[in-house]
Amino acid sequence: MPQIKSAIKRVKTMEAANDRNATQMSRLRTAIKKFKVAKANNADNTVELFNQALRAIDMASSKGLVHKNKANRDKSRLAKLNAAN
Repeated sequence: MPQIKSAIKRVKTMEAANDRNATQMSRLRTAIKKFKVAKANNADNTVELFNQALRAIDMASSKGLVHKNKANRDKSRLAKLNAAN
């Protein structure tokens, strides 16, 4: 445990940021998984889920959780999956 006041504050700040980042990454993974499962089952709402997945990827990229190139790569793969079938 840190002794210096600024270090103690930094630990609290990092814990809050880690919680926020974990939540956002979980939402990203969930949105992508929902779309993939719906696409595999030929569900009716794949377009809506596709748009939600793209939005989740864009939000994670804009917040710095994933690199811009990874976000673009993921979006490209989802678009390719969406176009198939």
